[in-house]
Amino acid sequence: MTARRVIHGAAALVAAVALGATLWTGVDGRGTALAFGVLIAVGELTRWKGGGTRRAAPLGTAGSLSYALLGADAGHPAQHDAAQIVTVVLVASLLGGVPHIWRGRTPTLDHLARRVLTVGFAAVCFQPLYSRGAFDHWDGSAYALLLLALLALTALCDAVLAAALAHSRTRWPFGPLLREELRGLLGIGSAVCATGAVMALAVAVAGLWALPVFCLPLLLTQLSLRRYAAVRATYRQTITSLARATEIAGYTPAGHARRVAALSLAVGRDLGLTGSELTVLEHAALMHDIGQLSLVDPVHAGATAGLSGEEQRRIALLGGAVVRQTGVAAAVAVVVERQADPYREQPVAARIVRAVNAYEEKARDAGPEGPLRALEELRLATAGDYAPEVVESLARVLCRDCLTLPLAG
Repeated sequence: MTARRVIHGAAALVAAVALGATLWTGVDGRGTALAFGVLIAVGELTRWKGGGTRRAAPLGTAGSLSYALLGADAGHPAQHDAAQIVTVVLVASLLGGVPHIWRGRTPTLDHLARRVLTVGFAAVCFQPLYSRGAFDHWDGSAYALLLLALLALTALCDAVLAAALAHSRTRWPFGPLLREELRGLLGIGSAVCATGAVMALAVAVAGLWALPVFCLPLLLTQLSLRRYAAVRATYRQTITSLARATEIAGYTPAGHARRVAALSLAVGRDLGLTGSELTVLEHAALMHDIGQLSLVDPVHAGATAGLSGEEQRRIALLGGAVVRQTGVAAAVAVVVERQADPYREQPVAARIVRAVNAYEEKARDAGPEGPLRALEELRLATAGDYAPEVVESLARVLCRDCLTLPLAG
C-alpha cells in the first residue's frame, strides 16, 4: 500500500470520526465556528497554484491552525473540541473549493488530506490539555511560546506529509522533497505560523473582531507572492520563446529543447538538486543549443554530440555569450557555456544537460532499440565524456518512469 493511500485513508477516518462526533453532540460556540469557517473558506477561495504541484492557501491554513489553538474568545473559554475543529475546517475548505471545482481547478485530495491531518494533530495536542486547565498558570510569554512551538511542530508534520504524498505521486526521491518542503517553511510557512498564533492570541483577548485585522498582513503577503509567481511565469515564457529560436531557424528539431529540459529536470530531482538549482538547470537545458545560431551551416538535426570537442566548446561559449546578453541569470549562462568542458570540471547542471542532450540526440531517430543503444553508448563514454553518476541517474529515471524519451506534444 502506497504512502498516499495510507495518508488519504487516515484523513478519511479522522474526518468521518470528527463529523460523526460533531453531529452527535452538536456545534458549540456557533458564532466562533461560523467566523472561523468564513475565514477558512475565504482563504480557500483565494488559493492559487504555486510552483510545481503546490497549492498555496496561506490564509486558509492560518485560520485553520488558529481555530485549532483557540482557547478563549474575548476572555471566555472556548467550547469547541478537536472533533468540531476538524469538522468546521473540512466543511469550510470544501465550500471554499467549490469555485475552483466549477472552473476546472479541482482541489486535490492531497490538499484536503494534509489540512485534515495537520489541523487534527494541532487540535488534539492543544484542546484536551487546555480544557483541563493545564495552561491556566502560564504567563503571557510562556503561553505564546507554547502556541508557536505547537505550530512549528504541526508545520514539520505537514512538511513530512507533503513530501510523502509528492514522493508517492511522482516517485521523486523523498529526501530532496522533504528538504524542499522544510526550506519552504522559512518563507511563507513562517508567516502562516506566526499569523495563526497571533490570531489565536488576539481573539482570546479582543474577540472575533481581531480576525479581519490580523489576517490583513497575510492577505497583502499573499498578493505579493501571486504577483511574484506571475513575474516568474512570464520570465519562463520568455526563456522558452528564446529557446525556440533554434527550432524556428531550422537548427534543431521541433521540441528538442523542451524534451531535454523535461528529462534534465527528472535527472536533477533524482540527484537531489534543490529548487533554485532545478530552476537554473531547466533554463539552461532550454537554452543549451542557442549557440548554434552562430553557425553558417547548421549541424544535421542539430546533433552537436557528434562534433569535435573544439567545435562543441566554441558553440557552447557562443551560447553562453548570447544568454548573458538576454538578461537571463548568470548561473544559466555558466551552465550553457561549460556543457562541452570535461565533465570533472563541470558543475552538476552542465553534466546533466550534456548527458541528457546526447541521449536525446542518439535515441531520437534510432528506432525501437535506439534508447537502449544510446544509453549504452553513454555508459561506454563515462571514462571521459559523461559523468557516471549522471548516466546512472538517467537510466534510473528512464526505468522508473517507463520512458524512452519525454513525450512530445
